Amino acid sequence: MDSMTTALTSYYDTVPYDSHPFPQSAVEHLEALAFLFGLESPAPAQARVLELGSAAGGNLIPFAARHPEARALGVDLSPVQIRQGVAAIERSGLKNVELRALDIASIDASFGQFDYIVCHGVYSWVPAPVQDAILRVCSENLAPNGVAYVSYNVYPGWKAREIVRDAMILRGAPRDEPDEKLSYARGMLEFLEQSARPDSVLKKTLEETMPIVRAANSSYLLHEFLEPCNSPCYFKEFAARASAHGLSYLADAEPSTMFVQNYGEKVRDPLLRECGGSQIMMEQYLDFLVNRTFRQTLLVKQERAAGIRYRLVPERIRALEFAGVFAAEGGGVLTLDAQEQPCNAMRNLKITLRLPLQKAVAQVLDERYPATASADVLIAEVSARTGEPRAAVEPLVMAMLEELLILGAVRIRRASPQAAAQVSEFPRALAAVRSAPGLALNAGPSAVACNLWHEPVGLSLLERCLLPLLDGAHSHESLALHLAVEARAERLRFIKDEKPLTEAGALREFTQQQVALALRDLRRKGLLAG
Repeated sequence: MDSMTTALTSYYDTVPYDSHPFPQSAVEHLEALAFLFGLESPAPAQARVLELGSAAGGNLIPFAARHPEARALGVDLSPVQIRQGVAAIERSGLKNVELRALDIASIDASFGQFDYIVCHGVYSWVPAPVQDAILRVCSENLAPNGVAYVSYNVYPGWKAREIVRDAMILRGAPRDEPDEKLSYARGMLEFLEQSARPDSVLKKTLEETMPIVRAANSSYLLHEFLEPCNSPCYFKEFAARASAHGLSYLADAEPSTMFVQNYGEKVRDPLLRECGGSQIMMEQYLDFLVNRTFRQTLLVKQERAAGIRYRLVPERIRALEFAGVFAAEGGGVLTLDAQEQPCNAMRNLKITLRLPLQKAVAQVLDERYPATASADVLIAEVSARTGEPRAAVEPLVMAMLEELLILGAVRIRRASPQAAAQVSEFPRALAAVRSAPGLALNAGPSAVACNLWHEPVGLSLLERCLLPLLDGAHSHESLALHLAVEARAERLRFIKDEKPLTEAGALREFTQQQVALALRDLRRKGLLAG
């Protein structure tokens, strides 16, 4: 092991990454994006998945829990984090996921081929030989129809952040303990913020970066700004490196960033003329335009590049499952009339709906969320709600779905994620969620679980109390009785009118109400299975 690898191993052991799911890297998401842009890839349910830099398995274990017939392998340089992950796997009882402590460069043909390879938060933070090894593995160990995902820091956005990183390292790096490093590094930034000239490049850089530094947790700051390696590159450079390994660019994990029409006509027309049909060149121009700092790139084998299509086709849109959230501004309801209604959609998007048909699409998606609806279901529902014949609404619904896709206002899957569209009489959560560590009320003030959309979601104390019982065998009544027992044993306290509820009748009525509210919220969070 060389000196840099030894230093990184020690750093990762001392400052473990927060190990949790990254929804943009979800295998189901990668499958859907490949399909959207013209390629077929293996179904996640039986896929073989490799994660490079898996930390303690927080991104890999939930995938294995959702797909018991899939096989998952995670590798990481840090034995400390691998041990934590192995313990989590043992607690979950999963047999289809394995974690190993090893150097990415040691992966060879003996590991076999994988349908999906995920490498999140590693590429920019390792030396050049390991970067090369990541792309080699993504090429040599990727199945013929596979998809690889690699995230990394990019220029031009990181040009300014490097000034901040260098300043933080200057004062923080000589310190021994991580907390001490970070404290001294923050002090450096406070000094610069107070002292920088108002009209200087440094002042502008700090104005852009300090909100990120103040809002981020310690783990992120220690890895992003104080880790020994952080080597951003231009997107065009990364694509060239991937090409040298026999890989082609497929898409970004946030596809809305790829569509030039999202940037306005002043940008769209000149870029389309300038870039001559090169998706890579067009996106590189866009990176300059928005001062982009981070990318999440999907790669495929070069032999498949001829099948990639960036022009969306109705046949592929029709074969997808859609999910979305649409809330009328001001807390009102969507009305099926021709009055304009501004709405809040996912990713903090603001969308104005004008036609009854558009509002009906938004209604159906929002009512079902986090469950999905196919284009055919949406067409049938919109026809029923508006009273318009199916033939009349179909082209308009398809056009709207394409527009929502381009904007990034809907999520897509090839197959339904099996999230509940409504709360059932005997609600059920995945076994891995029911047995998630930290659910016990004495385990700490907060707890998080991974939902069926591969997102980390926070849990209330009440939800933590109910989740272990959501095995499909407990009715709402029995769940309310359980809460009443917990309250009488003083493990839970229900307060009404500033007094603890203890009287049997009042407690029974109150716990029934609380169960209904908690189950509603658990469904909306994507934790109840359909």
